[in-house]
Amino acid sequence: MKGGILVLASLILACLSLPIHVTRASAAEQSGLASVYSHESGSGTASGQKLNTGELTAAHRSLPFGTKVKVTNQRNGRSVVVTINDRGPFVRGRVIDVTPAAARELGFSGLTQVTVARAE
Repeated sequence: MKGGILVLASLILACLSLPIHVTRASAAEQSGLASVYSHESGSGTASGQKLNTGELTAAHRSLPFGTKVKVTNQRNGRSVVVTINDRGPFVRGRVIDVTPAAARELGFSGLTQVTVARAE
């Protein structure tokens, strides 16, 4: 019995030392509202980069900085790939904030319904 307990304890310790990867389905693909940044060009982002409203960048609550995502406007089918470099949006129901340049590519101003998926 003593040997069995040692084996069990060894297995438990081995499992505890394994890296844990948590994948959220919502991070793989999300649908919801996109909004356009209202910040001044040149203001700081959470990643430390300056906001450039002419670049194809966006804010997302949890995706790592540098992640490229494909944003598709569900109303007109237009898509653009943006790079996450900021945190937000902080308004319930919104899944991403995009720069004015990205919003132009997507064909909207203000708010629109989008799908966000990691770019391949």
